[in-house]
This record gives sequence, structure tokens and C-alpha cells, in this order.
Amino acid sequence: MDYSIRVIRADEWEQVRELRLAALRDPVAAIAFLETYEDALGRPDSFWQDRARGGSDSGPGVVRQFVAETADGRWAGTVTVLVERPTDEVRFGEAAKVDQTHLVGVYVRPEARGAGVIDALFRAAVEWSWTLPEPAIARVRLYVHEDNARAAAFYRRFGFVATGTTVPMPGDSGKRELEYELPRP
Repeated sequence: MDYSIRVIRADEWEQVRELRLAALRDPVAAIAFLETYEDALGRPDSFWQDRARGGSDSGPGVVRQFVAETADGRWAGTVTVLVERPTDEVRFGEAAKVDQTHLVGVYVRPEARGAGVIDALFRAAVEWSWTLPEPAIARVRLYVHEDNARAAAFYRRFGFVATGTTVPMPGDSGKRELEYELPRP
């Protein structure tokens, strides 16, 4: 099946909500996301509307949500890119020491896995990161739960390397999130 990769539109909040809820029902959601299905389900429409607006091309430019879309309009996967500058408030992990982007919310529907969707989403997210205006983005980073071997294997295959930085898993300080980075070429 063919997929096109694009940034979401501000009016697509219902699709944003549906895909996020699907992701949070995935068997690895507990180690892949910092939110539960129940919490997300309880959020009002205004939350999803704001989320879609913020991740769209018409948003403020510090967040972009990319989706893989089938020819019939079904969303098969997503990744969100957060722009992090050294002067920004810390969202997760350590404060940015350089201008960077942070990939979050990575999800591909089970029926689309193995079809190159995740590769295409990551290419779009990384390419967008490198096109941001000055100051130039020095690296793209992400975190992966220490038990999420499937995701970590993909990140390494794509070119990300472990930085050695770890942070406690929110809600389970006995587990760690591992930071990976892709330095600017």
C-alpha cells in the first residue's frame, strides 16, 4: 500500500484524537507513551483541537505532527517533532544544551508495520528539523524505554546512537528511558 507523508492540518483534531487513542491501546503503550488511554479518552474536544492546531503548518512552528496517510485518507502512523532551544523550559529529560528537535508520539498501526511507514515518517521529521531557520538544529533526539527493544532497534537502524544519558521513567523510577540522538550531518 502507498502512503503519503504530510503535516497535519489544524481542522483534523478528530483524526489526531483517534490515532492517539489507537496508539494508547497498543500492547506496548505502557512503555512507549507517558499517557494512558483512560487519561486521553477523558480529555475534552478543546484539548484535541489545540493539539491539532499546535502541530499543524498553521501552528507556531515549535511543534509539527507528521502522519502517514493512505490513498483513501486513513492515517497509518505518526511522529511529532518538538523544537527545543537552550532557553526553553524542559519538557522531558535534560535541558537542551544545543538547538535540537525531539521526536515523540511515534506510532504505526499494526497493519502498516513492515511497509516502510516508520522510515518515511522519520525521514520527514528529520528533514524538517534540518530546514528550521537559524540557529540551526544541531541534533535530533528521542527517548526510548529500556524494555522497548523493537523501537530501539529501529532507531539504531535509522542512524540514532545512544548518548548514555538516561532518565527515570515517569511513574516507575525503577525503569529508565534512554536518550538517542542523530547529530546534524
